[in-house]
Amino acid sequence: MRVGVVGHRGYEDLPEILGRLLDIAPELGFTLAFERELWEIAEEGEHLERPEDVQALLTLGGDGTLLRGARFLDGHQAPILGINLGRLGFLTSCSAEEFEEGVRRFSRGDFVNERRMALQSCAIDRDGVQSSEWLALNDVVLHKGGFARVVKLAVYVDGEPVGTYSADGLIISTPTGSTGYSLSAGGPIVVPTVESILVTPVSPHTLAIRPLVLPPSSEVRVRGDDGPDELLVTVDGQVGATFTGGETLLVRRAPNPVQIVRFPGTTFFTRMRHKLGWGGLAVRDGEST
Repeated sequence: MRVGVVGHRGYEDLPEILGRLLDIAPELGFTLAFERELWEIAEEGEHLERPEDVQALLTLGGDGTLLRGARFLDGHQAPILGINLGRLGFLTSCSAEEFEEGVRRFSRGDFVNERRMALQSCAIDRDGVQSSEWLALNDVVLHKGGFARVVKLAVYVDGEPVGTYSADGLIISTPTGSTGYSLSAGGPIVVPTVESILVTPVSPHTLAIRPLVLPPSSEVRVRGDDGPDELLVTVDGQVGATFTGGETLLVRRAPNPVQIVRFPGTTFFTRMRHKLGWGGLAVRDGEST
């Protein structure tokens, strides 16, 4: 199996994990292909260039690294095994301490391949010409820049006007993204396998406006009605682009899901209890409760 490897160089455990991965790869039947930044550390293996060249992807870091890996795959159907080197890790499959066991279980096929809905979005100019396109596993956000004023965003679902939102921005997310930015803006938590599209306003200035949960087949269009000439569109909290007032943001379900590795015994609600401290106070920084 040819396994792509992406990672975040900011984690101090990364070189040690890369070394151990190289040691056990022949035994597991893995051919490793590293992204350029990791190959400079590993100095072995092949270079990761195209998504279609790998049968699986290993991400070393946190949720952000896994999201970046999903965008690299760009719809290519390969399972992602996320190793959490940070603290939270909603999306990752196991911790750094469980790294070797997780990789070995993956090689034996002892895992569940959880298919997560993704979003495909693009910007359309005044002439109806598509200017940019993005893939998101978590969310697409249209928001103001660094100015202290609200923006007016006209929202349409399947061509029907929903209304004009006066807010700091608008989050369009997947169920996977419901525990991210949408949650902090007051959106609902949705079980990741319940396919839907969430529309959550950021600090709305109309109390009647509430988050929407739409069918996965919905097509959402958002247009800036007035305010600044330039807005920002952010994808998965990482990829950003400017967005002019005359453009329309189109968001719909991506044709292919993202495949996330899950090991038997680890459920969504188990992660919620552990990561969000449901049922008690969360333990942080080694402090007992």
